[in-house]
Amino acid sequence: MFIFKGLAIAAGIGALLSSAAWAEGLQGKVIGFSQIGSESGWRAAETSVTKAEAEARGVDLKFADAQQKQENQIKAIRGFIAQGVDAILVAPVVSTGWEEVLTEAKEAAIPVVLLDRGVDAPQDLYLTSVASDQVKEGRVAGEWLVGAVGDKDCKIVELQGTVGSSPAINRKQGFEEAIAGKANLSIIRSQTGDFTRSKGKEVMEGFIKAENGGAGICAVYAHNDDMAVGAIQAIKDAGLKPGTDILVTSIDAVPDIFAAMVAGEANATVELTPNMAGPAFDALDAFLNAGTVPEKFIITESKLYTPADDPQGEYDRRKGLGY
Repeated sequence: MFIFKGLAIAAGIGALLSSAAWAEGLQGKVIGFSQIGSESGWRAAETSVTKAEAEARGVDLKFADAQQKQENQIKAIRGFIAQGVDAILVAPVVSTGWEEVLTEAKEAAIPVVLLDRGVDAPQDLYLTSVASDQVKEGRVAGEWLVGAVGDKDCKIVELQGTVGSSPAINRKQGFEEAIAGKANLSIIRSQTGDFTRSKGKEVMEGFIKAENGGAGICAVYAHNDDMAVGAIQAIKDAGLKPGTDILVTSIDAVPDIFAAMVAGEANATVELTPNMAGPAFDALDAFLNAGTVPEKFIITESKLYTPADDPQGEYDRRKGLGY
């Protein structure tokens, strides 16, 4: 069973790997990767794709799981610096508190690339940031909801991501921008679900209880799909129909949200590609071997998916990526 699962993951990841001619640009390079943890299916897929990208390019990847704690990430980065790695990838758990350790990396002449999240620190402390436009992700989700409800009054509950993280801040901003000026749409409750399925379910249960068994809720907006899937279960447990009685829109485009669409239980998701490592390794290759300084921000696409976009096919195409 394990062998077949491994083959499926490898096949799926192979479809996402960068198509650039790698030659031996990063062959033998030692690169540290400080990952937030595995709070969501998307995060697990990002880790799987990053490891596959590293293997394909001959990179010796030193992986550190921070288990959602910034202090673990800072410790790992200092460990990478002490080892004298050639470069560091970091997906920062929160946006603040990075200046000191990034300064240490800069003084050691080790380039740092941010993956999928930003930091509140001087831009000269990192080489580049590979991420989606998180404000746009929230805006796309909000614009879909505006179009879906039309002139109908719609009270929205919001499941926020980890407090202080750049996706939580930016996806909230973008969504609020999309519904601004729409008097019939309003966010009535907003609370962190910490990007996890279990917490999303727990918080949604509280929202439903507080809003007359869910009768006062038109839609739930979740900052990621895992929280949305948890919310869907809470809606079902309350005797309501997710996707019908309460609309569900979220961000990430993981396989389980497409399965929910197939079941008629989710309405929209905005894609966040798990392949941040491909562009990151391309940038490091050019910098380490030719001294080419990349753009400070490398932006990935934010695409909307609804039940009209072949959710079964999307599920099948993504299920082998390690989610």
